Amino acid sequence: MLLPEPIQDLINALERLPGIGPKTASRLAFYLLRAPDDLAQDLSEALDGLKERTAFCQECFNITIAGRERCEICEDTRRDETLICVVEDALDVLSLERTGGFRGRYHVLHGVLSPIEGIGPDDLKIRPLLARVRKGGVKEIILATNPSMEGDATALYLHQQLGPSGVRVTRLARGLPVGGDLEYADQSTLLRALSGRQEMN
Repeated sequence: MLLPEPIQDLINALERLPGIGPKTASRLAFYLLRAPDDLAQDLSEALDGLKERTAFCQECFNITIAGRERCEICEDTRRDETLICVVEDALDVLSLERTGGFRGRYHVLHGVLSPIEGIGPDDLKIRPLLARVRKGGVKEIILATNPSMEGDATALYLHQQLGPSGVRVTRLARGLPVGGDLEYADQSTLLRALSGRQEMN
């Protein structure tokens, strides 16, 4: 069945989004076609303003409102500026902030090292991180990259680069999830849980 060009264009655009296949893209396009006009209009305006009204913080590279040099977290004087948590992307900042347990600052790399995809150190926000540390005042860097091959490689590279600075470099703990059963845990997770064991208080 041949679809009118505007619908096919929307389906093609939606398919380019991560996790959206042809069927989901078609379903979304037809939903928007049937939806009230204000829904499609609101979505259109939100997408239109997304790039224009957002920017990256010049200190930590988290997302902020366009026109601001620093994000709300970097501007917050109540946060511990001696503690920096390094994450892969801005969504990770959101996840950590939801816990309410971290009161330091962040540094967003905007990706991980991946030689297969041609992503090297110069493609990430590593130089600005090293410059922040060189300025002084930082006591600890928490490497919070994902526990993947690329995340581990990035953490190792950062550890090597930060070594000469004398700053304490730590990595997020890993192990068994709450409510998980030992019998279903993979070997790598069990080994990490064993090596990261803690005293019971």
